[in-house]
Amino acid sequence: MNKLENKVAIITGGASGIGNGIAKAFVKEGARVVIVDYNNEAGVQAIEELCEIQPKSIFIHADLADFSTHAMIINKTIATFGQLDVLVNNAQASRVKPLLELSTEDLELPFKTGFFPTFYLMQYAFPYLKETKGHIINFGSGAGINGDLNQAAYAAAKEAVRGLSRVAANEFGPHGVKVNVICPFGNSPGVQHWAQYKPDDFNEVLSKIPLRRVGDLENDIGKAVVFFASQDSDYITGQTLMVDGGGCRL
Repeated sequence: MNKLENKVAIITGGASGIGNGIAKAFVKEGARVVIVDYNNEAGVQAIEELCEIQPKSIFIHADLADFSTHAMIINKTIATFGQLDVLVNNAQASRVKPLLELSTEDLELPFKTGFFPTFYLMQYAFPYLKETKGHIINFGSGAGINGDLNQAAYAAAKEAVRGLSRVAANEFGPHGVKVNVICPFGNSPGVQHWAQYKPDDFNEVLSKIPLRRVGDLENDIGKAVVFFASQDSDYITGQTLMVDGGGCRL
């Protein structure tokens, strides 16, 4: 326990789903967490729950597609806590469509909400992460590695994040900053919706996962991110970890 004692972490998309599972895992390990989300109501509720464990955690309401918010997020974190140890770029929006039906707007959405915020937050956070020899955890997806049907825009953005992360690992490494990627398969609201409305498709995918279950957001996905945020991973950078029950192999 307390692997993240005295650490300050930013988690984008932290109000719900995988991001909220990560936030819960972080505060239980002693971190002061800054959750960033565009959903103000969900963010307020989430931070109330987190503050029962770690009273110093805060919520920042921001639409990451508005690039002017990125510097504000870092500046507010530093103004509040005076340090930054971990940046978790989890937030992402996308539309599920066949490639031939994608519009430019559809293709831009996951880049505006995922890739570019990841890029700019890394830039703005770097001076502070350099001071703490900190960690960046970005998010890829098996959809990009496998080329999942109807996921062209999402897959493209996620693979772009992985490429960006490998470059960052090489450039930031001499300064002691570690950059790694996690590709999860977690029991998010989106996955739950998929299981409910397309059970045959969901069960077919589940049958191909060796562990035969979807990952728990806090105990499976969140704890893997805790590992990458802690000193336990101080000699690991530029890597992609599949936290998906064995469903995808690099």
